[in-house]
Amino acid sequence: MNAGRAINHHADHPGFAGVTGVLCGLIFLMMGRAKARLASDIAQVSPADHVVDVGCGPGTAARVAAARGARVTGVDPASSMLRLARLVTPRRRPVTWREGTAEALPVPDGSATVVWALATVHHWQNVETAVAEAHRVLSPGGRLIAIERQSPDDATGLASHGWTDQQAEAFGAVCRDAGFGDVRVAGQGKGRGAVWVVSGTRR
Repeated sequence: MNAGRAINHHADHPGFAGVTGVLCGLIFLMMGRAKARLASDIAQVSPADHVVDVGCGPGTAARVAAARGARVTGVDPASSMLRLARLVTPRRRPVTWREGTAEALPVPDGSATVVWALATVHHWQNVETAVAEAHRVLSPGGRLIAIERQSPDDATGLASHGWTDQQAEAFGAVCRDAGFGDVRVAGQGKGRGAVWVVSGTRR
């Protein structure tokens, strides 16, 4: 097991700015619906929810939650991603797009019922600070959900954009240390679609 690989082992990624960001956003539009549906199912998203999508990209998961009636705030540090998200999101969907980071969410204390991060935690600058932010913005009983692809210990390149079992367990430990209860670390799916799901409840 590669015990040395950090939870946020791609924190040095330069981001998704400019033309490159737009191109990546278009690619992301064709991916991610399975993770979005999985997160919505786990959270049992309903019209009673306010979902904060951390690292929302072009907004695929935000739109899935909004289609289930939830109020949604999509947060991303890349303005190019947010422009694309606004462009492709129907106006009837209750989504607010905000520029921000996982470590400084532009959301009031206790205002969210769900915070999720789908394939983005491995890019966070400071995991402990970001998890504390999720705890801050969630109301009591609110749910934190992180989904990352399952990545082998020896993965390199694009295949390493995910978590080993050690990284998934380490993120679960950070959530417990931040005060989340009922923290669960579970594998879902098979083959190339296999993911880690880490979830917890704000006490």
